[in-house]
Amino acid sequence: MKSIIFVCLGNICRSPIAQGIAQKYIKDNQLDIKVDSAGTGSWHIGESPCEHSISIAKENGIDISRQIARQVNLEDFQTYDLVVGLDERNMQDLKKLGCKDAIKLGNFGFEGQDVPDPFFFEGFEGFDKVYSMIEKCVIELIKQKS
Repeated sequence: MKSIIFVCLGNICRSPIAQGIAQKYIKDNQLDIKVDSAGTGSWHIGESPCEHSISIAKENGIDISRQIARQVNLEDFQTYDLVVGLDERNMQDLKKLGCKDAIKLGNFGFEGQDVPDPFFFEGFEGFDKVYSMIEKCVIELIKQKS
């Protein structure tokens, strides 16, 4: 595996966190893997990650503030060795877009569970829970696939 793209709905919460965690893990372990993130939707194209995602990443020593949201495209399915959806809706959307071999992040440490959208939790607590889940899954994914 030489490259991974993490895909959520808007590319402002979960997938930027996953990208940041993966980049830190890859750097810390001197691996040579390209990492990116994108969203299936177009609502946030050009935006930075949401404030809470930036904050929770920063609390964990990761700076995602310079990431810019973008929409996943057909070229990504050719460019990246692994296309990783963060929940079942993302997986369905990726299939509709023509990605035949996407994998679900929750299959790597959480028995196939969805990584929930933190906006469905109250306050900052959801981001803390989602960060922990993403961290465990991303590290397990990289360990298994690299």
